Amino acid sequence: MRVMFWSAVFPPSIGGVQTMASQLLRAMRKRGHEFLVITERERPDLPIDDSFEGIPVYRLPVAAALGNPERLAKVRKEVVRLKRTFDPDLLHTAAVSANDLFQLLTLTAHPTPWLVSLLGAWPRSCDAFVRRTLENADWVVACSDSMLELGRDLAPAISSHSSVIYNAQEPPSVPPSPLGFHPPVLLCLGRLSREKGVDVALAAFAHVVSRVPQARLIVAGDGPERSALESQARELGVDRVVQFRGWVGPEDVPELINTAAVAIVPSRDDAFPLVGLQMAVMRRPTVATRVGGIPELIVDHETGILVKKEDPQAMADAVVELLESPDRARRMGEAARRRAMEVFGFEKYVAAYDELYRRLARSSREGS
Repeated sequence: MRVMFWSAVFPPSIGGVQTMASQLLRAMRKRGHEFLVITERERPDLPIDDSFEGIPVYRLPVAAALGNPERLAKVRKEVVRLKRTFDPDLLHTAAVSANDLFQLLTLTAHPTPWLVSLLGAWPRSCDAFVRRTLENADWVVACSDSMLELGRDLAPAISSHSSVIYNAQEPPSVPPSPLGFHPPVLLCLGRLSREKGVDVALAAFAHVVSRVPQARLIVAGDGPERSALESQARELGVDRVVQFRGWVGPEDVPELINTAAVAIVPSRDDAFPLVGLQMAVMRRPTVATRVGGIPELIVDHETGILVKKEDPQAMADAVVELLESPDRARRMGEAARRRAMEVFGFEKYVAAYDELYRRLARSSREGS
């Protein structure tokens, strides 16, 4: 089956969506699917025609075309050419983005079933565009029940042709190590942007250190908030016990997680954080905010502890609770790994998409 895969972000860009997209495409190709990736040309040094592990990648100047009728028409023409040349059996959009404008503009150029995956929230100012995208899709997949509810609230018409496929990731080759508490290391991993709430984690950590002086915090990741976060650590007086690691490659993440006793996911909003799943697979108990799809990933006081968002004191209390009860923390970590393997297994995730791909393509052939 030929699949035209649309994603606003794709390797070499880094992030959760990019990681999941690349892993899904690798696995689906093993099941006999052929892909062409359409993505944003984020930097001028990136080639237009490229490849990712043998999968063709075509980068379009989507952002530059918006608001420019001449460029818009040129990109639209190129999308039509790609559709007719590749002749896909299915179109799959990973996360709603401006790329979908060109799918909407070329719906009749090459009629093909369209699958949209909702992997995160969108600005409310984009509601009308997102609604139109969802209503034109043949099927909508959400990465969590919370995300599906958000999509159905915006576009009730999709209720009969939408479902949940939870995020997943390939099992790491590195086995989880036992939790260590000498010293107790906390880990906050992810993009350093406001919605991830790392500033709240730093504020919470200042409370933790006042009660557990030997505690250490690793902040791994990069993003627009890094400078402000480093300044915050200095202002809080914890800069000597906070290490900013910068971006960590996917292949090095499991080893990094193995250095931690407790993970922190302080998101202000999150559809279904891949990092929370990574921590669970590596047998780490997680203190996280009760937002978006996180409560579907973490069972409160069984696989981790959930707290209100924007509440550093509550987050600190939960972390200290685990640091002062190592045996309980270890039991939570074990439960987190079991649940991750049973409920959010990678093969289950791939099989669900494989079945949906084939069903949509089959329905299209039978209806033609």
